[in-house]
Amino acid sequence: MSTATDATDATDATDATDVIDVIDVWSIPTDQPPAVVRQLYGLLDAEERQRADRAHDPRQGERFTVVRGAVRLLVAERLAVAPADLTWRRGPHGKPSPAGGGGGIDVNWSASGALALLAIADGRQVGADVEQLRPPGVGTRIARRHFPPADAALVLDAPTPADGAECFTRLWCRREACVKVYGGRLAQGLGLPLAGPSPLRLPDPGPLGPGPLRLADVPVPGPFRAAVAADEDRPFTVRRHHWA
Repeated sequence: MSTATDATDATDATDATDVIDVIDVWSIPTDQPPAVVRQLYGLLDAEERQRADRAHDPRQGERFTVVRGAVRLLVAERLAVAPADLTWRRGPHGKPSPAGGGGGIDVNWSASGALALLAIADGRQVGADVEQLRPPGVGTRIARRHFPPADAALVLDAPTPADGAECFTRLWCRREACVKVYGGRLAQGLGLPLAGPSPLRLPDPGPLGPGPLRLADVPVPGPFRAAVAADEDRPFTVRRHHWA
């Protein structure tokens, strides 16, 4: 199976002209032909195969297989190892990283329905999240109860319910990405002040860990929104790819 990707562009995610780092981000369509699913299933380890087989919905199991198989292909290519030989170590709250030091890279991925997102960064911790747009009205209670005032206002005072859903989904992606940088718990990121135009610099990530960190929205296809975040104070640019 080819691991070729189509590099679509490099999205500016900096607030400085001196770009230091590049974070590679792949969008991965998770609905694939049966032959592709079978080939990717052959790359999974025993635990991943069990999870795919235990899925209540066969389609969910196939999407899980595509996500994990594509992640293996792309990360293994970066590390120059065989995809089936790639092993993972887990952080305190389950964040996976390549075992054996990972060649100095950090990886993170997220999946939502028919789309997944994989981010790979050199020399710094990375978090990524993708979410399908929430239905209008969903998220208002969460925003009112848990978001800081500026973030909640974007959702609650949006001109239309659809605009509110758009704002909530973007802010949720940003929170998830920040939490996943540190391998923390979602509750630790609900109160982060993440309103404002992308990219963002967050001086104090609060209970998640030491700051600052950098954050950027990532354009993705279809009815999805996405974000990527990285620790340390160096600006970065996002180089987007589409997994073929």
